[in-house]
This record gives sequence, C-alpha cells and structure tokens, in this order.
Amino acid sequence: MFMFLLAAVTGALGWFSRTLWDAVMQLKEDLSKLEVKIGIDYVRYDRLQDALKPIMEALLEIKDNLRHKVDK
Repeated sequence: MFMFLLAAVTGALGWFSRTLWDAVMQLKEDLSKLEVKIGIDYVRYDRLQDALKPIMEALLEIKDNLRHKVDK
C-alpha cells in the first residue's frame, strides 16, 4: 500500500514538473518572438527625432511669426 501511494505521489509530482517545464519553454519561445517583433515594429528614438526635426522647426517658425505679429 505504501509503495502504491509513493508511486502515485511521485507520478503526480513528475507530471506537475513536466507541465511547469513545458510552460517555461513556451514562455522562452514567446519572449524571443516578442524581442524580434519589438526590433522590427517600433521606431528607434534617434530615427524618430530625425523625422520630427522639420516639424519642430516649422512650429518654431510659426511661433516666431506669431510673436512678431501686430494686430491693428
């Protein structure tokens, strides 16, 4: 009876350990896919700054023009 109980407990622990192992491996795979996706989908900060520079310059020019504008 004791051996049967020991075998059942050991089997349950083995099944639980295997389930956890599979979950960890799946998370590792998902994380590596996410890292690749982040590298492809998002714009780097320096490229964003380069793209926004003309817009910021135009806004500053508008601001200067409004500052020097005199209403009659």
